[in-house]
Amino acid sequence: MSDADVVAEARELLKATPVLDGHNDLPWALREQVRYDLDQRDIATDQTGRLHTDLARLDAGGVGGQFWSVYVPTELQGDDAVSATLEQIDCVNALAARYPDRLRLVRTADEIEAARADGKIASLMGAEGGHSINCSLATLRAFYDLGVRYLTLTHNDNTPWADAATDQPAHDGLTAFGVEVVREMNRMGMLVDLSHVAADTMRDALRASRAPVVFSHSSSRAVCSHPRNIPDDVLAQLPGNGGVAMATFVTKFVLQESVEWTAAAQRELVAHGLSDLSGTPEAKEVLRKFEEANPQPVATSATVADHLDHMREVAGIDHIGVGGDYDGTIFLPQDLDDVSGYPNLIAELLRRGWSHADLGKLTWHNAVRVLRDAERVATELQRTESPSIATIDQLDG
Repeated sequence: MSDADVVAEARELLKATPVLDGHNDLPWALREQVRYDLDQRDIATDQTGRLHTDLARLDAGGVGGQFWSVYVPTELQGDDAVSATLEQIDCVNALAARYPDRLRLVRTADEIEAARADGKIASLMGAEGGHSINCSLATLRAFYDLGVRYLTLTHNDNTPWADAATDQPAHDGLTAFGVEVVREMNRMGMLVDLSHVAADTMRDALRASRAPVVFSHSSSRAVCSHPRNIPDDVLAQLPGNGGVAMATFVTKFVLQESVEWTAAAQRELVAHGLSDLSGTPEAKEVLRKFEEANPQPVATSATVADHLDHMREVAGIDHIGVGGDYDGTIFLPQDLDDVSGYPNLIAELLRRGWSHADLGKLTWHNAVRVLRDAERVATELQRTESPSIATIDQLDG
């Protein structure tokens, strides 16, 4: 078959089993660019060059479901982080209200399937970073009641109760309060998201969790040695846990040559008086200029497919998915550079011999199943457990 024929086959496959993507940062991009003024970034119109995401490109990419990230940076702490997360939630609500013919807010696996049957993009929310709850289980429950269906336990920096992948270890994984956060999430039916966390935090969370976990946007550490990726021993635990690892597309997490390039770029940020992990507009401009002088190594859909091949081998076809991280990064594979690119990845996997049934699990069925399983566990736990009123002072001293 020609390349065009394979891509056409991929598009047909995505009509039957669309993508349910684990992570898209459109709400934060809207905050940074236009302070949530949706008239200025009307995603019913072409936003190429401004955003990775708009409605037409979501359709072109075969996206039928999306976890919208209600991320806030770790520069915001305490009540400021909580308030900013609420503003992010409000943004997702505003998007759904503005585009009801295309987006539908959903909270359960059944509602995801119903939205798909009605031709809507099932829209869920995931909070990216445990700092958003300000060490408060009541705040965690409030986010759940507002529709948040996963919490990433950390972002780039440690929380007082969990170690992050890109910070210096402070807790050797989860503290006692961190374990309580995981268990309370299980009781509610909120997915425990282990992207961004340290490997020891992954292992502690898998020991503590009574429900399947997710990695909303993380790839394989064996294929690309970056701390944001998942070690094989953790991937190998997913069949026993029932969880799903959703491969990300971020170039510096999927291409080994880009790891070294990124280290040099981060040194450039520091030379300009910025954090090496800064995502501010000023930092993005520094990085753009650095790339002009030092072209970044190029990733493609084949790079991501290498990760998925390995993750499938270690974890099994029932435990992998995709989480592109669109609008949360600058650098992406050249043929996955916005949300319309998913057919290119599916076409690459078709060339590698992946069956339609297995691709359907990757794009849709596994993500729906993991939420349904978490809901089932929560129903059982709520018969015997009350909401936790533990505090970090009580458990960690």
